[in-house]
Amino acid sequence: MAMTVHCDIVSAERQLFSGLVEIVVASGVEGDLGIMPGHAPLLTRLKPGPVRVKKQNGEEEVFYVSGGFLEVQPKLVTVLADTAERAENMDAAEAERAKARAKEALEGKSSEMDYSRAAATLAEAVAQLRAIEQLKKKTR
Repeated sequence: MAMTVHCDIVSAERQLFSGLVEIVVASGVEGDLGIMPGHAPLLTRLKPGPVRVKKQNGEEEVFYVSGGFLEVQPKLVTVLADTAERAENMDAAEAERAKARAKEALEGKSSEMDYSRAAATLAEAVAQLRAIEQLKKKTR
């Protein structure tokens, strides 16, 4: 049996995951992180994107987080997300529409959004699509 560490993925609204995992992969502000049992203690900010966990039984799950923090302790990995959702529950078509609306706003074709809000919306839509794409790769 592979070594494991306990992982919790929580948002302000609810707990999405709690269980033993072999690895947690997340998008940190300094780059992607792979956390395995025995990893050094760490606290880092997360940028919007997918969080992938490989559970004790080898099954993988993919989540989307809009940002937050990842904390690594000797026997616990905690993802404290601003908002989080299982990638399987996300709507790829809606994320594509949000991406298109944000691009239009950035190109000045829409006056509904200001530039900074449009840029943030675009980044979030792209991150959601990355999470959905990782879920699709997992199921192939």
